[in-house]
Order: sequence, then C-alpha cells, then structure tokens
Amino acid sequence: MPDDQRPFRFFDNREKYLLFTTTCSEKQETARRIGLEFEQLAPRPPALRVFQAGAGEGTLLNRVLRQMHTRWPTLPFLVVVKEISPEFIRMAVRNLADRFREHPELVLVFTNMLYGEAPRLCPEKAEDRDRLLWRELALTGTSAHGFEAQINAEMAFVNEGWRYRQSPTSGSWFYCEPAVLVLYRADQSFVLDRVIPRKGETDDLGYELIIASQPYRSRLSAATKVRTLLAPLAKSLAPGGRMITIQAKGDDPGMEIIHEIWPDSNPFATQRHLLLDALRRDPSLGADRFDFIDPPDGTGEFRHCLQLNPHEAESSIGTSTLLAAWNAASYVAQIEDERLTEAMCHSGYLEATSRVLNRHGGLWFNNECFVVARRGD
Repeated sequence: MPDDQRPFRFFDNREKYLLFTTTCSEKQETARRIGLEFEQLAPRPPALRVFQAGAGEGTLLNRVLRQMHTRWPTLPFLVVVKEISPEFIRMAVRNLADRFREHPELVLVFTNMLYGEAPRLCPEKAEDRDRLLWRELALTGTSAHGFEAQINAEMAFVNEGWRYRQSPTSGSWFYCEPAVLVLYRADQSFVLDRVIPRKGETDDLGYELIIASQPYRSRLSAATKVRTLLAPLAKSLAPGGRMITIQAKGDDPGMEIIHEIWPDSNPFATQRHLLLDALRRDPSLGADRFDFIDPPDGTGEFRHCLQLNPHEAESSIGTSTLLAAWNAASYVAQIEDERLTEAMCHSGYLEATSRVLNRHGGLWFNNECFVVARRGD
C-alpha cells in the first residue's frame, strides 16, 4: 500500500504527542510565529473570528489567545476549533478554562465536523444536519476553577457527540454524528448576542485568522492536502482574512536521527512552495481573490528545540533524555508504529540518537510556514 494510503495518523497517538509537546518548544515557537500575523489583521464587528484546525491539548491555542488578549483586550473573540478526539477536548478544557477569566468576551466552540463543514458549523448532507448534536453552555460565575468544573460536567455530551469511526483504507477518522459545543460566559450574553453561533444560522461565518499548524500527514500529496483541507479552509476566510499553515521542513538534526535508522526516509516531500503552487491552481478557490504568500526566510522558517537540562549535552546524556529525543524525532517524521516497534527491538536507535545529540550539542527541528490571504472587498 502506498505511504499516503496507510491507515496511520501520527497525531492520534496521545502518548507520543504529549511527550513531544512537554519536552520540545514547538508550541511556544509556533504561537510566536502566529502572533506575527496580528499586524496584518483588521477585525470587523461584531468579533474577531478565529478558526483552528485541530486543538490538540489546547497549549497552542492558549498561547495564541493570550497574545490576542494583549493586543485586543476588550474585543469580542469567536474561536472555532475542529477536534475529533474527545481525549484532547478534555485536556483542552483544563488549558483553556482560564481564558474566560482573563478575556470575558470570548466565545469558544468545539466541533468534530470535516474541514469542509467545520468552519460553517454545518454538515454538508441533509441527513447529517438532521442528526446534528448542538450544546450551548453559558458559564456562570467569574472564576477559572468554576468555569472548568462546569465544562467538565459536559463531558458526557462530549463522549456521546465525539464518537468516531475509521476508514479501513485511508485511516481517516469520521464522526458518527456531527456535534458542536458552544461555550461563553453568561454575564456576557448580552454583549455577545451577535457573536454566539446558533444552530442553523452559521453559513455567513468568515474568519479573520485561520490556524493550520501541522494539520495533516506529511507524506500526503500536495493535491490531497489542498483538496481535503487547505482549499476548504481558505474559502472560509473573511475579506482581508489570513490563513497561516505551519509544517515540519526537515533538514535538521531530528532528520539525521531518522536517516541513521531509515536512510531513504523522506517524510517532507511537499514543502511550502509546492503547496502554494497547488493552491494557486485549485479551480475551486478563484486565484484572483487570494494572495499566496511565501514569507521570507526570516519569518517563513523557524526552529524549535528539545529542552535539555543545562549542560546535559556536554556531559553524560541520560536514558530519559535519549528517549525524549528519539520520540521527538520519530514523531516529527511521522514514523509508523510498526516501523518504530521493529527499530526499538535493538539498541541502535538510542546509539544513533546519542551520536546526533553529541554532534550538535542538542536537538532541534525546522518548521516552515506560508500564508493565504483573501483580498478585501
């Protein structure tokens, strides 16, 4: 079976993901890069609208919302997040509940719909619209602890609404029923009346900012990435809105580890210029309505690092650090579990990891990004 058809999704392995996010600076550096786009945004009433293609455990969105609050402390925010994993929603609640305390004018929406549906909060098929599960929760009180407790009480709805099934051929996950969870503060309901999405009344949503950070399997073709994700999201931009896509680039010490075990591995074949070209040619977009921006290297590429203890790379590297480095390298390169299991039957993977860490005095990874901007009316 070709690589891009294997039933494997690297970001569904929660244990690998959490080890990666807690030992590397990827979320911090990605949020910093997203914040550079704020200069180009021109929010329009009634709210600044943001869409995120996958929340994970909420760390990245939390950091982005902090930056947004600093720049627009009194502006209403509508933040819509596509996330298919109920486990990640439970973790995101812990990370995001305090945002309602610092920024009361926040409406936070979770949905499990497909990328062609999620920005509009409306399924494509009539039978799915009839089965749509919709829950609106007006949070009472003023404390982050109270907000978290109230959202946690909705986990029965999440468990029911976020049931999913897997395609036996592509490995893609689909909802059993489409679901939407809308969260906002009850004491802000009057101010947010025009911001809160209502069931069946969301077709006119348009986003000033769309965040697509590591949203797909790297080995998928450019055509598949554009058709299934990037083009549908770009069409959801408001006039003047911007979509930033961030992906791993390779050509770093992390890939040196991978090449010591799998010399022919090439997980990053569709780099940003290929995706931009494919987007320009996509007939569904209308290229004359968009600008396809390849940022200069100063902002088009950035790195994140494995966070080592001081001087650890200069002395004996502990096994836990080697395992964290190996996990980060194999996670970024999206190595399938079967190949990982085979490689970890022998000590060669730790020896290769140690050599690379000693050679560079640490471990880092290169990310790249590009921007699609919808032209103003």
